[in-house]
Amino acid sequence: MIGGFIDALRLSIGLFTVVPVRPVTPTRRIAGVAMLLSPTIGLGLGVAAAAVVFLSRLPLDKGSSGTLLLPAVLGVTTMALLTRGLHLDGLADTIDGLGSMLPAEQARAVMRRGDVGPMGVVAVMLALLLQVAALTVGIIDGRGTETLVVAVVTGRLAAVLGCLPRVPAAERSGLGAMVSGTVARSTALVLVLLIGWAAAAAGALDGDGDAGRGAVRGVVAVAAGLAVATVLRRHAVRRLGGITGDVLGALVEVATTASMVAMAL
Repeated sequence: MIGGFIDALRLSIGLFTVVPVRPVTPTRRIAGVAMLLSPTIGLGLGVAAAAVVFLSRLPLDKGSSGTLLLPAVLGVTTMALLTRGLHLDGLADTIDGLGSMLPAEQARAVMRRGDVGPMGVVAVMLALLLQVAALTVGIIDGRGTETLVVAVVTGRLAAVLGCLPRVPAAERSGLGAMVSGTVARSTALVLVLLIGWAAAAAGALDGDGDAGRGAVRGVVAVAAGLAVATVLRRHAVRRLGGITGDVLGALVEVATTASMVAMAL
């Protein structure tokens, strides 16, 4: 049992970060546990990016606009680097496939191509711009760390919900086929409630002096991220026939972005 957990942890680290780990030959059970561990991996990523934001502010002139914008750019850049840009790539491929208006099999072929179309480029640019803008607002309001951590964990939670029963895989091989249907609804519900509670606690610590308002903001940020990801997931299932690794990456990015925007409001 311990060996299986370690394999799942290594697989989760390998899937969701740039950290090199020993290769794992996963079973569906191990893959399911790896997906359940992904929000914890997201917590580590969010803390690392928040540390970069904090440290990058120290040498800057407190009265300059760069004090607000530059750390936000560095924080978002850190997230992209720590994940090898894989989720951004999944977002680009998914939007290209969905935007092609082709039948499912041909749309998936578009997603497998190495190039990125104009719709995918625009989707990535908009996601990054929204993330930087939202994080800048968070820094201004004294909740940059909470914004990053809540959003990044929510993004990984969206990927977990993409592995619920009755969410089919679009293809017979690949990551989507490996993790599709591996997460029980009861387990997912517990995870959602736990992360919602943690987001409320984190929101209560933000810098606006109103703990209740901050707690509500944290819960709303999680709900907003999951809602937007759910819309995308259902559309992908209708258009593509199910989830793929690219779709899971897209779910991570859209949920992270929507959650960051909600934290900024």
